[in-house]
Amino acid sequence: MKPVQSLPVPVKNPSRRRVDLRLPLPQRDVSLAVPLPLPPTSAGSSSSSSASSGPSAPPSSNPKNYSDLERGNRIGSGAGGTVYKVIHRPTSRVYALKVIYGNHEENVRRQICREIEILRDVSHPNIVRCHEMFDQNGEIQVLLEFMDEGSLEGRHVSNERDLAKLSFQILNGLAYLHGRHIVHRDIKPSNLLVNKAANVKIADFGVSRILAQTMDPCNSSVGTIAYMSPERINTDLNQGRYDGYAGDIWSLGVSILEFFLGRFPFNVSRQGDWASLMCAICMSQPPEAPASASPEFRHFISCCLQREPGRRMTASQLLRHPFILRGASQGQNRSPQNLHQLLPPPRPLSSSSSSSSSAASSPMT
Repeated sequence: MKPVQSLPVPVKNPSRRRVDLRLPLPQRDVSLAVPLPLPPTSAGSSSSSSASSGPSAPPSSNPKNYSDLERGNRIGSGAGGTVYKVIHRPTSRVYALKVIYGNHEENVRRQICREIEILRDVSHPNIVRCHEMFDQNGEIQVLLEFMDEGSLEGRHVSNERDLAKLSFQILNGLAYLHGRHIVHRDIKPSNLLVNKAANVKIADFGVSRILAQTMDPCNSSVGTIAYMSPERINTDLNQGRYDGYAGDIWSLGVSILEFFLGRFPFNVSRQGDWASLMCAICMSQPPEAPASASPEFRHFISCCLQREPGRRMTASQLLRHPFILRGASQGQNRSPQNLHQLLPPPRPLSSSSSSSSSAASSPMT
């Protein structure tokens, strides 16, 4: 019996290799790698449940099934959606469920769902918590923290110390959002909610930001024109550049001044027509706090309602303003010192506006 001989292994011809066609592997910079959220599935809660299992999710964000929610009465309508009061049957906890308007195309829907998943990681005591997202029968719904005292719309806060405490909480939340590169786009009294513990929280920061990607920036369902900054309404201002962070500060200033006055601070109706509001906001001088207010408060409003966006203070800077520090000090008497060092250079005075600007300049003397 002859031994089985192994077949010779064919040897590749080295002469056939093309050295000039060898491509180097790309070098991956791991410091630039970021995790991408998974696209949602039709199961609705399954995709959002997986996102809450990471170590960064707070203990209270346990996954919730849509079938466990019992929808109650409608509690309001906000930017792009209707809000309902719901009860989570297994825990008997009350939440707010926001149903987002619109029949969006599939690629837009997937982007909206990705954005909401990212916003679920936003956690701050002055931000309304986003607990869950559902893609239910083609309808995007967001489960939010329930604020039992409703919004601050129509509230009159004439006491400056109380107003400073309220402003301090709003600025805390706004500084947190801006620090995470999130622009709200729709700061207004109806998007500032309060609970029985007197905690003020910013709502609708996610929906406003998401819908702005697919809708006209001046559409009332994305941002209420009454609280928009002049350069956002009239794109010819500020050389056509729009700074969303500075736009939020303008909206904050209008809202805080409205709380103090008990009325919309411009000389037009807040529910007026678009043209009247545009003329009042873009062509008239910014509103000012009355002369009866304290120098700190008048200066604070002036820091927010500067016509040029670059001269408005940031949220972090406003947290150090004497008016805010007075409210945060819980009754300690602080005198307004060196206010002129806080505010950017005042707007130039003209013969037509010198009388109206004198009140805003007085705290700086």
